[in-house]
Amino acid sequence: MANLLNLEKVTKSYGVRILLDEVSLGVAEGERIGIVGRNGDGKTTLLNLMAGRETPDSGRVSLNRGLHVGYLDQRDLLDDTHTVREVVLAGKDDHEWAGDSRTREVVEVLLADVSLDRPVHGLSGGERRRCSLARLLLDDVDLLILDEPTNHLDVEAVAWLAEHLVRRTSALVVVTHDRWFLDAVCERTWEVHPGPEGAGVVDSYDGGYAAFVLARAERQRQASASESRRQNLIRKELAWLRRGAPARTSKPKFRIEAANDLIEDVPPPRDRIELQRFATQRLGKQVVDLEDVDLSRGDKRLLHEATWRLGPGDRVGIVGVNGAGKSSVLQLVGGTLEPDAGKVKHGRTISLAHLTQQVPPEDPDARVLPSIEDIRRVTRTATGQDISASSMLERFGFTGDKLTARIGDLSGGERRRFQLLKLLLGEPNVLLLDEPTNDLDIDTLNVVEDFLDGWPGTLVVVSHDRYFLERVTDSVWALMGDGQISMLPNGVDQYLAARKRGEATNISAKPPPAGAVGQAAASDQGNPAKAKVGGAEERAARKTVARLDKQLARINAREAALTEEMSAGASDSGRLAALSAEAQELADQKAELELEWLEAVALLE
Repeated sequence: MANLLNLEKVTKSYGVRILLDEVSLGVAEGERIGIVGRNGDGKTTLLNLMAGRETPDSGRVSLNRGLHVGYLDQRDLLDDTHTVREVVLAGKDDHEWAGDSRTREVVEVLLADVSLDRPVHGLSGGERRRCSLARLLLDDVDLLILDEPTNHLDVEAVAWLAEHLVRRTSALVVVTHDRWFLDAVCERTWEVHPGPEGAGVVDSYDGGYAAFVLARAERQRQASASESRRQNLIRKELAWLRRGAPARTSKPKFRIEAANDLIEDVPPPRDRIELQRFATQRLGKQVVDLEDVDLSRGDKRLLHEATWRLGPGDRVGIVGVNGAGKSSVLQLVGGTLEPDAGKVKHGRTISLAHLTQQVPPEDPDARVLPSIEDIRRVTRTATGQDISASSMLERFGFTGDKLTARIGDLSGGERRRFQLLKLLLGEPNVLLLDEPTNDLDIDTLNVVEDFLDGWPGTLVVVSHDRYFLERVTDSVWALMGDGQISMLPNGVDQYLAARKRGEATNISAKPPPAGAVGQAAASDQGNPAKAKVGGAEERAARKTVARLDKQLARINAREAALTEEMSAGASDSGRLAALSAEAQELADQKAELELEWLEAVALLE
């Protein structure tokens, strides 16, 4: 495929800091690329260079002649004097845009609760963001550049957006901290990070987030990197990917075996039994009970005779469309909102902390480290380990000059991290998190998840970040619009399926009876969309997979032997050239076999 856009030895600096240092990259037709990296490392700068909004200090950015680029940045560029209809649909009447199925789908999903004739100046920040995204998706472009497109979208809208982008033929470059979205959409991942000399570099990896974690861990293992704590976080994340969400277990067997070798000695992310025991000691039997609760906001009834009980050590995620009442439920649990009817009972021993979506005001002249030490100089983890305030700040990304920086000089993401750390240092035993992933980069999310793994208490999370929900919680509950808080035994997938069917009351508040999963699988046999291949074809596919597994195993063994031989014969240039040629031939064979393996496995899924 021809490249649409190329960066050739591009360098870009801000002040004395080199964000990008002689970076060379290309975007091919139809390619879908995700960009990851810490806040401030240059992800948005890279997008601006690609879109022509900034010019490099040196190097060249070249685009194909006539290339049409669509760019969603984090700034709001809508005209306040226009209506939604004018900015999104170019003023088209309902009969004009509704006759186009593509236009109708985008409007119905992204602007479901926004009147097309509303003036733009009266929209909320989230509504303006969705209008900007809808306008861009309705444009016919060759290359889509998206900077945090999942912001202000609920779980259902994020899932729809992923499907929509996969169906499009245009190329895509996206910056996002939503790891599920990266896995669902992207075929290649670019990591922007400081190189050995501190200047920004970009590493390219095949696949989405899961493949990126595995490849990065393998690169670091081979290079014997000295950043032991960073490696441990990556390996723990990899262990979660392998042991966690079922959707990620359909990886090729040769990759699973490589992952298993890396995580052989890595324990599960958390010891649930030990944390449950510790939480019971701290909290007792009663934590928070909602009994026959009614709650309304304006004319909208959010809860009706709802009963929900949180026990010691429960780790709960809450999902629902925007406006379903998720934040209101957290306020009920936290005691900052009274129900219209019913009771909310709190246990006597609970110490509750609530991370809201709004970052509370801080003294802008206060310094980071002294402010944290005023709360607690040393905190103790569930394992009995003492951690100083400065060490906690470093774990949360406050290093070097950031330790003594003024709070008023912190970015939005840094203030969010500071807010979360202050809550955790208060040592609560009930923690309520409302959209905790907002403004946090992936490396920081890994640190937060690692800390929560050893946090003993009751945890309630509201988040549109599906990956974070699956990673830190043990059960998912939903607000489906029927006035109840309903348990989802099969998690977010069950919620999305129910929403797609238009259900509001058919989700059971209890786990399904034994055999229900088997019955569901049997019912799928009558569904043409889920029907598997026939018996003879399936047997042939299984034989093919078994044959390819053996061939790949032999190639892997020979590759390992070749590596040892090349190391031993490094001084013999003739021998080394022959071994290198054989290694390249093996790599080509392996690539062909992996492709055949994937095609065979697709018939069995």
